[in-house]
Amino acid sequence: MIIKSLLTVRHTINSIEEIKNWIDSRNKTVKVQVDSIPFSSLEGWETDENGTLKHVSGRFFSIEGIQVETDYGDIRKWTQPIINQPEIGYLGILTKEFNGILYFLMQAKIEPGNVNCVQISPTLQATKSNYLQIHKGLKPSYLDYFVNATPKQIILDQLQSEQGARFLRKRNRNIIIKVESDVELHEDFRWMTLGQIKELMRYDNMVNMDTRTVLSGLKVSDFLSPTDDIECMSSLGKGMILSSVTNHCYYSMEEHLSWLSSLKSKYDLRVHSYPLSKMNDWQILPDEISRKDNKFFRVIGVKVTISNREVSSWCQPLIQPMQRGICAFILKKIDGVYHFLVQAKLECGNFDVLELAPTVQCLTGDINNPQLVRPPFLDYVLNVSKEQIVYDTLQSEEGGRFYKEQNRNLLVEADDSFSLDLPKHYTWMTLGQIYQFLRFNNYFNIQSRSLIAALNYLHN
Repeated sequence: MIIKSLLTVRHTINSIEEIKNWIDSRNKTVKVQVDSIPFSSLEGWETDENGTLKHVSGRFFSIEGIQVETDYGDIRKWTQPIINQPEIGYLGILTKEFNGILYFLMQAKIEPGNVNCVQISPTLQATKSNYLQIHKGLKPSYLDYFVNATPKQIILDQLQSEQGARFLRKRNRNIIIKVESDVELHEDFRWMTLGQIKELMRYDNMVNMDTRTVLSGLKVSDFLSPTDDIECMSSLGKGMILSSVTNHCYYSMEEHLSWLSSLKSKYDLRVHSYPLSKMNDWQILPDEISRKDNKFFRVIGVKVTISNREVSSWCQPLIQPMQRGICAFILKKIDGVYHFLVQAKLECGNFDVLELAPTVQCLTGDINNPQLVRPPFLDYVLNVSKEQIVYDTLQSEEGGRFYKEQNRNLLVEADDSFSLDLPKHYTWMTLGQIYQFLRFNNYFNIQSRSLIAALNYLHN
């Protein structure tokens, strides 16, 4: 069923065009207003003597200060604000079979920080504070399906990390379930095939980060049967299936685990609470918390009105980026098998020191500054020929916490001249090896998972 869903983009319950029209309609119909306001006007929020910005309920999340010390990288010590949200939320997708094809129930959801208001989101996207109704609003739609899901209904169930540079050890439960009973279809929800969702990921800022992280864990080759006709797959798609199932790998899983264990034991990551009010590089102003050099990001306050949410109006802080980023995987065929060039990356909010990241993951605001060390492989990614680009879109970060943040997402295929020799923080993995790591918590970061989700089996 999943393979059929992956390969079906036409003759569906809703066509791609109908889905796009539906999103346009929701953008026109749903009232949305997001206004920047001073922190003193953030109803339901308070600032303590250290500058920490927190909800009066003690729930949801807080903006706190930390000091980071590490022996990894060029910068060994710094301070910054970070989102502390210890709750584990739900990112859940409900599926149901229609006419032998599995459909995914997707939501047209507006978050206050979204670039283009409506984005295609999971069936359920809710923090614990949301679904416990701390906000005293409505219960999220379809919540009970996930709370009451039986083991037989569960297709995927993982705890996965959020952005390690902005969240302090934040995780969400990524879950996909299949139901047999009739499902009431609400106005903001539509049924889509997996192939349609992947097709929509080819558009800028159409499918949100939460959908991408959930779908990244779905190893489609596990559902392949002898009766599935994969001839309609592109050469890249067939190559990805081979990369998912082969045992012909440049490095074994044992070598990868030893490499990663060695790096994690080599580097220290010490993160301590540090008052925002005492940070030398940052300033607390009436309407923002920002770096004095205007780099990286700032914290702003907003008042939000969205007419179709569980609570129609509220206030909250958001993280606003000051620079756009780039996230890119380099792919290369090694002995006829696609391998991904993976890096081990330390970020201050990581659960376990290092997480596996795309080949390139960096900000681009200072990209032309000759005084800064350029990340490995950045120049290669930026200068590949058009024919080498497999995927190239602008994709949003999570709009519930980040204000209009988008990064360029790239998959590029290296030519034969690209060396197999790598710096010590990098390795070659097949897609099957990536999925082995994805089965467990906190190995691949959310940027890499977003790119894995974008793999399209119908287009080169």
